[in-house]
Amino acid sequence: MKPVQVGLIGYGLSGKVFHAPFFRTLPQYELALISTSKPDHVYEDMDDVEVVPTAEEIIQSDDVELVVITAPNEHHFSLGKKALEAGKHVVIEKPFVVHSEEGEALQRLAEEKGLVLSPYHNRRWDNDFLTVKKMIDEGALGEIMSYEAHFDRFRPDVRDRWREKPVPGGGILYDLGSHLIDQALMLFGTDFKSVSADVKAQREEATVDDYFHIRLDYDPLQVILHSSALVRSPGPKFQVHGTKGSFVKYGMDPQEGQLRDGMMPGETGWGLDQEQTYGILTNDEYPEGKRIMTEIGSYESYYTQLAKAIRNGASLPATPSQGTDVIRVIEECLK
Repeated sequence: MKPVQVGLIGYGLSGKVFHAPFFRTLPQYELALISTSKPDHVYEDMDDVEVVPTAEEIIQSDDVELVVITAPNEHHFSLGKKALEAGKHVVIEKPFVVHSEEGEALQRLAEEKGLVLSPYHNRRWDNDFLTVKKMIDEGALGEIMSYEAHFDRFRPDVRDRWREKPVPGGGILYDLGSHLIDQALMLFGTDFKSVSADVKAQREEATVDDYFHIRLDYDPLQVILHSSALVRSPGPKFQVHGTKGSFVKYGMDPQEGQLRDGMMPGETGWGLDQEQTYGILTNDEYPEGKRIMTEIGSYESYYTQLAKAIRNGASLPATPSQGTDVIRVIEECLK
């Protein structure tokens, strides 16, 4: 397979941590161009990639097949549209867009052009989520009646970041909510009966939401999705209860932390959980509870599948319609 030539728009946290490492390690890709206003940040990590100052130079480059957009959320639609119009395949960091009609427009354009378009929902390959999915798929819990997922942090001080400013797509609902909503829709689909939500700014200096509590009513299944910036001692990441048993899981998938620390995908220990945070399965077979070894996290699976989609027409790791479905839920929450 000829390596896919990649142009990466943005080299902040997302571009540096969640995207570039995979293009540097997966043989299916070659990182051709990066656009950033801070080229020194790129050269600290690699000196063999050309850096350009603007996204437009990447979009118009003949050397780029795939444009990966990690710019602030408010620019996702405009940059995605320009890249598709220029004949490029496109990956857009979550949230896919700010408004659902933008997602629909991008999907139509990609279909008209015969191009690959995919939202970057990498946390489908979190080790804890993969384990929860396995428990559900294997029937260990019976019919699921209650699913609760948290993405809590302790960040009492508002930081000088665009995600924490009142800009389109700012706030924790668009940021972390995109992950939790996408995971829930992957498990249970979009045929819920209603959405209710509390979306608040709790910290004294906050100008955008830093707390949300969402309930999706699938009747009888109830799905709770929760996130807060003021949780110093987190509870379970997942609590899943069914007619036959329960599965409770503490701790966070390690891949983000590993990438931040400079570990590259595939190195020893990549995606592995610590035994003390293995989830507990309780059912008739294990009435006292049994620790279940956590599945191995695998963010690289997204880009492995994407390369097959680009080169061989295989299915996408995440579709535009799935990305837009997430935004529709966010819009309902904001109502």
